[in-house]
Amino acid sequence: MTRRVLIRATGNARPGQLSELGRALAKSGARLLNINQSVTFGILSLEALVGLDRDSDLEATLSEAGDLLGLDVQAIQVSAEDYQRWSGQASQPRLILTLLAPRLPAGILAEVGALTAEHGLTVELIHRLSGREPLEGGAPTHGACVECWLRGEEVDLEALRIKALALGAMHGVDIALQEDSIWRRHRRLVCFDMDSTLIQAEVIDELARRHGVYDEVSAVTERAMRGELDFQQSFRERMSKLKGLDESVLAEIAESLPLMDGLERLMRHLKRLGYRTAILSGGFTYFAHYLQRRLGFDEVHANELLIENGVVTGEVREPIVDADRKAVLLKEIAEREGLRLEQTIAVGDGANDLKMLASAGLGIAFRAKPLVREQASQAISTLGLDAVLYLMGYRQVDLEDEDRQE
Repeated sequence: MTRRVLIRATGNARPGQLSELGRALAKSGARLLNINQSVTFGILSLEALVGLDRDSDLEATLSEAGDLLGLDVQAIQVSAEDYQRWSGQASQPRLILTLLAPRLPAGILAEVGALTAEHGLTVELIHRLSGREPLEGGAPTHGACVECWLRGEEVDLEALRIKALALGAMHGVDIALQEDSIWRRHRRLVCFDMDSTLIQAEVIDELARRHGVYDEVSAVTERAMRGELDFQQSFRERMSKLKGLDESVLAEIAESLPLMDGLERLMRHLKRLGYRTAILSGGFTYFAHYLQRRLGFDEVHANELLIENGVVTGEVREPIVDADRKAVLLKEIAEREGLRLEQTIAVGDGANDLKMLASAGLGIAFRAKPLVREQASQAISTLGLDAVLYLMGYRQVDLEDEDRQE
């Protein structure tokens, strides 16, 4: 009858330890069923589950190897019931919980541990995605990020997400939850809203200020927010207020657009890693094409201002890019590129982005209003736009060579 044994080895790490332990296991006729190893601050922690089909003095062999290597080695018998329970967990769905903030308070671990336990989830693995804190102190260069792998029976993901959102707000930490799948590691298309997502401005407000009609445009925006006008109605009415604006003003505003922090780094890595990128905006093509030329977006879909004789007419070319159009465009681009929707990412900040975020495999509300954060599946509020890389699973160490060229 097969005997199953869990091997635990801890101690100061040095080369050759795995080799020697492997020889000891082979000498005992053990079969390797599972293994995990990590080294933190020079301390090795190794766990291996092995099966034995014949009698052998495994414990004595391992103890001898441990003494030779300076490791504390334990051999723990695993019952058939415990092995069956462990095997069954492999078929349970896995969730990825990501913690993001400029700096992570230690107390958040206790809170997250309690929350996951409440929902019957086991924490399988915790690892850091962000870089190390500087020796002289201060926050990590690109923020702090820790990723947790959770496993358990089917869980009410929406209820868990709502509690995580509230918990994160209490501690100033973004807590993101994703269902793990093969597609999570094979995203290929990233679509962005523009105003207040790629840039720290609402372009139509800037145009209105320069044309002396900001208060009038703002009043129309307020009516839309109260539900008195839909997006297309409010957009046309706001556009009419811009009639007669000189075309030269557009160039002046484009040159002074404040980019969202983290945008340039994010785009550099997305391009290097081969992602297709698109701007899907209810704003204007004039400014979206400016960003495309500056940062290298692959395609742009936005509203085209009609200009005649060097002045804005107050009209736009149809069709207007609204919430429905954004979702349709995301699906059309994915289909054209031969991608599944699970391979898409969408990032936006407003209610006009919610349908696009819901359609994407990974929808991220970025520095969004509370209503949008609550309805989107993921949200980032504490870090820059390049924190999207963390939700994609990239580690800072994987990106460091390119970052050094900044």
